[in-house]
Amino acid sequence: MIDVARVLIDSPLPQLDRLFDYAVPSALREDVRPGVRVKVPLRSAGRVVEAWVIERAEVEPGGRPLSEVAAVVSLVPILPDELYRLARRVADRAAGSASDILRLAVPKRMVRAEKAWVAAEPPAAPTVDPDAATRARAVASAYPGLADAVLAGERLAVDAPPHPSPGQLRGAWADLLASLATLVLDGGRSALIVVPDHRDQSQVLEALAALVPADAVVRDDARRSGPERFATYLRMLSPAPCIVVGNRSSVYAPAHDVGAVLLWDDGDPLLAEPLSPGVHARDAALVRQEEEHSALVFAGHTRTTDVERLVQLGWVREVPAQRRVSPRVVLSATHEAEYRGARVPSAAFAAARDALQHGPVLVQVARPGYSPVLVCAECRHPARCRHCAGPLRARRPGATPDCGWCGRSAPNWTCANCQGTRFRMASSGSERTADELGRAFPGIRVVVADGDHPVASVDARPALVIATRGAEPPAEGGYRAVILLDGDKMLMAEQLRIGESCLRWWSNAAALAAPGAPVHLVGVTGPVARALATWTHAAYARAELSDRAPLLMPPTVRVAAVEGAAASVDRALAELREEVPGLGPLSVLGPVPTDDGARALVRVDYAHGRAVAEQLRASVVADAVRGRRRGPGPRTTLRVRLDVPELDL
Repeated sequence: MIDVARVLIDSPLPQLDRLFDYAVPSALREDVRPGVRVKVPLRSAGRVVEAWVIERAEVEPGGRPLSEVAAVVSLVPILPDELYRLARRVADRAAGSASDILRLAVPKRMVRAEKAWVAAEPPAAPTVDPDAATRARAVASAYPGLADAVLAGERLAVDAPPHPSPGQLRGAWADLLASLATLVLDGGRSALIVVPDHRDQSQVLEALAALVPADAVVRDDARRSGPERFATYLRMLSPAPCIVVGNRSSVYAPAHDVGAVLLWDDGDPLLAEPLSPGVHARDAALVRQEEEHSALVFAGHTRTTDVERLVQLGWVREVPAQRRVSPRVVLSATHEAEYRGARVPSAAFAAARDALQHGPVLVQVARPGYSPVLVCAECRHPARCRHCAGPLRARRPGATPDCGWCGRSAPNWTCANCQGTRFRMASSGSERTADELGRAFPGIRVVVADGDHPVASVDARPALVIATRGAEPPAEGGYRAVILLDGDKMLMAEQLRIGESCLRWWSNAAALAAPGAPVHLVGVTGPVARALATWTHAAYARAELSDRAPLLMPPTVRVAAVEGAAASVDRALAELREEVPGLGPLSVLGPVPTDDGARALVRVDYAHGRAVAEQLRASVVADAVRGRRRGPGPRTTLRVRLDVPELDL
């Protein structure tokens, strides 16, 4: 019998995404343990690579001698078996590699941080003060049965309270999630709170500071230094429960005995992983819940169609609030006596004027800058750069416009359509809106909040806060009025989920208003406006699902994008049709030519999702091996991504 280590090689090559057997030399027999990093030789490549030890075994000698493990990188086992199994299942569902998932979940090793952790005493199990547990249960009691359902490990959907926490900058939703995590910790288990960005993370950390000891909370995000991230990861490996608060990769956090995963605002695109294999945090959380039988809570001010589909199937249970609370939304339109081009109707203007006597007013706009869109003054044709055809923009009135793509200025611009030489501003950005409203409300402080001017928070003094969607800072005590501009322009985007996105942008802004403060949605009618005004987001999501189902649009079906050389894409689609006979005639869209080959979309029902993922993964591996046999040189390999949110060919 031969003592072998089965390892997963840390490589992006799809043909290496399986376990390999390596003989364990006698000198390393005590050091090679499951979960440690080792170095192993690759015969085909003639080099040494890093790998994870997954398991040890004894096998019969074969006809070909096994290569030996070359070295042990670290004696600390930092890959628990639960994390490997989760990475394997998530990767298989997305037709990806487990090593790609582990690269997201496990930070880079830092020797000094590792030595400090080994030398330190293991952390003790934190305790929750009984008064804090009582306060946490009181907050959760606003949703009857929610606390008990979380402790019982159920899958739940919750519409968060849409208002700030009384006397605080943070939202009431942060108190709710912090309270649920506190109750889980009080039961002796860990909790994961996954949020889109650092501002949401700060609110949750602030809410937790009033409930649990500081050493019970683990902050996990990419803004920390390498040693801090690795030290945080080692803390999570300790057999002491904790509350992890982090961004999308925190859904894989290897905390001890996870009792609940709490996901905030799953419709935010920041929770969609851009790196291969592109698994959304929501999907990873669903796989983890099924693997570990922990509780899973989807919370937000809106309901995505993805979560609503699970609610309709009975896979996720909706927990309503005991008392329904919603902002005071007003649908504002221009009256007949007003100028049709007026950007702020008289009703919204009057509401802002009255609210500014008591505190800050939030004005949400679609774009940053002064005038993000310029058109020809004669024919209204979009103004384009003569070098790259990018859109021209103006920084200030009278300033020479420049290109939004290449940055070149256009001092002597001529319209390509009518040869006109004069511009016209067709859209107002955050800075131009600030100038206009500053003149309309003289003496009032004006604050611009966008990507170039980030603002963490504003105080309770009167101010006009002009913010782009998603950049709205919280106000002390809440905004005394909220005005949502450019809604009609936002809805004009050619995206399948633009209605969902707009409803989420507007609802998140409305949730920053003080209780009873007016929220004016300007110039928008239709189902999205009615859903906001009546605060019936789940009903809107159900209507969207019913409209998409006959058209085979996501999320009623799973969609896979297949890209690469035209011959590789054709071969993969042919093999898919042969191996998965359940595909219908409308399942495959394309292929269509692209800059580097071809692209096709595969639409499949969830029952065939696993078979399609396995077959597409097999095609990726076969194409990679086939390309390797062609020898060195540039080549296009087959790429597959499942669960793409848009049908974009």
